[in-house]
Amino acid sequence: MSTRREFALPGARPHYNPDRPGNVEHIALDLAIDLEKQCVSGTCCIRLRCVADETRVFSLDAVELQIEAVRTNGNPAGFDHDGAVLRVRPAVPAAAGQVVELAIDYRVEKPRRGIYFVGPDADYPDKPVQVWTQGEDEDSRFWFPCFDYPGQLATSEVRVQVPARYQTVSNGVLMRIEEYNGSKIYHWHQAQVHPCYLITLVVAELSEIQDRWEDIPTPYYVTPGREEEARRTFAKTPSMVAFFSERFGVRYPFARYAQVCAVDFIFGGMENTGATTQTDRCLLDEQAAREIRWPEDLVCHELVHQWFGDLVVIRHWSHAWIKEGAATYFESLWREHEHGSQDAAYYRYQTAQAYFEEDSERYRRPIVTNVYKEPIELYDRHLYEKASTVYHMLRHYLGEAAFFRAMQTFLSANAHRTVETVDLLQAVEAASGRNMLPLFEQYVFKAGHPQFKVRFEWDSEASLAKVEVSQTQTVDEKTGLFDLAISLGFGWATDVPPKCIPVRIRQKEQTFCFPFEQKPLYFSFDPGNPVLKTVELEVPAELLKNQLAVDPELMGRIFAAQALAKQLTPDIARALGTVLLDENQFWGLRAEAAKALGSTKKDYAYAVLREAAGGGDLRVRAAAIKALAEDKSPETFAAIRPCLSDPSYTVSAEAARAVGKAKHADSRALLTQVLASRPSWNDMVGSAALAGLAELKDDPAALEAILERTRRGTPQALRLAAIRALGSAGEGGENQKVLDALAQVAQEAQFSTRRAVIAALGSLKSPKALPLLEQIAREDPDGRLRRSALESVESIRSQVGQDRELKQLREALESLQEENRSLKSRLEVLESRLPSP
Repeated sequence: MSTRREFALPGARPHYNPDRPGNVEHIALDLAIDLEKQCVSGTCCIRLRCVADETRVFSLDAVELQIEAVRTNGNPAGFDHDGAVLRVRPAVPAAAGQVVELAIDYRVEKPRRGIYFVGPDADYPDKPVQVWTQGEDEDSRFWFPCFDYPGQLATSEVRVQVPARYQTVSNGVLMRIEEYNGSKIYHWHQAQVHPCYLITLVVAELSEIQDRWEDIPTPYYVTPGREEEARRTFAKTPSMVAFFSERFGVRYPFARYAQVCAVDFIFGGMENTGATTQTDRCLLDEQAAREIRWPEDLVCHELVHQWFGDLVVIRHWSHAWIKEGAATYFESLWREHEHGSQDAAYYRYQTAQAYFEEDSERYRRPIVTNVYKEPIELYDRHLYEKASTVYHMLRHYLGEAAFFRAMQTFLSANAHRTVETVDLLQAVEAASGRNMLPLFEQYVFKAGHPQFKVRFEWDSEASLAKVEVSQTQTVDEKTGLFDLAISLGFGWATDVPPKCIPVRIRQKEQTFCFPFEQKPLYFSFDPGNPVLKTVELEVPAELLKNQLAVDPELMGRIFAAQALAKQLTPDIARALGTVLLDENQFWGLRAEAAKALGSTKKDYAYAVLREAAGGGDLRVRAAAIKALAEDKSPETFAAIRPCLSDPSYTVSAEAARAVGKAKHADSRALLTQVLASRPSWNDMVGSAALAGLAELKDDPAALEAILERTRRGTPQALRLAAIRALGSAGEGGENQKVLDALAQVAQEAQFSTRRAVIAALGSLKSPKALPLLEQIAREDPDGRLRRSALESVESIRSQVGQDRELKQLREALESLQEENRSLKSRLEVLESRLPSP
């Protein structure tokens, strides 16, 4: 059952860019950092060219800044500041075309957003001292006065004084380093225009690993001692720069490309112009480098943004899909180049599944919408994952050459300019002659996606293939009928591409008939899966087994495996098992076969999965263990238990979760042993062990083991996992220890900690969690967390209402059952009084 809610929260409204008093040409920050006081002070100079007549007031965003003095063109200016907006009144109104220099002396102490101070304390004495900024979406206003929206582009420079032991990283080129009174002054200059949310500053003790592509430096900066991890993680960067320069037809556009790893960073990465900030969680140890892929995807994603987002800048947040969809989609392009077409196809499939989950379980919205409370709310799986599929559909419908020609046209025509969605459409039309507005209207400007039910039937007497296609999505103002060109594939031979026949699907129900000399070996709907959709297949098992065995398209085989699982018999299980156990098959297909078998919950399916869990590709083993997690049999527990000590982090983590779900007499002891003795990258295995302990809901000792690791001093990754585990362990919200622990942690300032608390409170599914969630929704400084808290409040209230209704129905049913028992008893008494025949 869908739990979908409305995207727009109460209080949401349409947002537009503000009026533009002038075009910002240059931003110069001259700052000093006081690490002990967690203070930034200095001067922000903004040069702009007025476009309005007789401009008497310049309104800048300046949240929680202390404004000390303001000058315009060197002369003192009047100003007022309400804590959010700084209004500057020049002594003489500015005329259209006039250049105005605004100079604002200011300071900010212990900022809550925008710029973050990280350092050691009594609980974490080894944490390095760092200062880093994060501007997206509208957080630059928390560390310097600015016109804080993406429609203004300017060159920039950052001149910053820091203690001599620290280094800095910022946009552009390091012009000079000056020695001053025991400090160093770093002067960075960014020569190409960019929006203020991409202005960055990092202050830290850093090791620099030098690298380059052609004449472009590509250095990596990390905390000293982590140099080898940095080399493992970022080594492919020059190859990526070369690859995308060639594929986009536009050379890497900036003077350098730096990547700096920040401690406690609140995102995975941030594509600041020429100087990406990455989370230090991406740094790989030797074992992780053999099995963990997401850091490579992260490096790729942020690099692509240097073209889509930094070279070409969105004019308004509602069009952020242009950059985020591109960065997500071109991750799969790199995978295609580096790891093969099957890996890329499977990655695109997983990406689409992430969007489907949000669409079903959270909300449905158009990709482009300007109705929200804060822009950061848009940064979801619609903006990233669904948007990425739009790029893939463009590639499919345009063809390879025209698609990349369109990308080159878009980037070249709009370089160092701002864009909206219409600019991408115009570039596509200019490069290919194709009008893709119909596709965009269905997938970008409207919500949802097509949901198909497809039935295949072979008429042997007429030698006719009959395909019935129904659109089963609810037709309303958000999601109507789709009008799409989709191919139907018919295969007759092994490892030979199927015969593809394009059809136009635009009605609620359509039937297509095709005469063939002989019955197809298999049938495929939308071969290659280029179109975003969900499909329910009704195809004879014989054809599905053939497709699973011989379809050259990976996605056709995966969909066949899923459809076969719904018709499972011992014979079908053997067919799926053959694929699962075949080391020559692509690992993603084998993993999906494992998932399909596990979904059936059949004993003979579990027997195959136990065999797959014992050896071979670690990704397949992990998938098999995950699929076995619902089986509580002694045989499965015996098969999973040894995997807890597997060298693979992925395998042992899945084993830990499965051991918890088994609720075996030994589960707690095994998982606490893992916590005590199994080190892993980012505490990946220990975190899974905590999730496993959370499954033992009636075990006080398991809860204590989780609570112990929510205390400060626990390594951060493990502590966050423990906080989240409290939500599962305390589901129902009756345990006061859980509520008290979460209430205490909620008072901490760190973003990731507060996010974990919200997740845990939502998992409690208890009215007792509502007061704390409501407090967070009112008071938290971060819009993402306020939204998450509000969604949890809504979910719990909805669940409470459903529980109340279910209770009333249960009581009514029990009343009826009682009346029925009474009537049955009275009838038996009456029957006993009747004379015997």
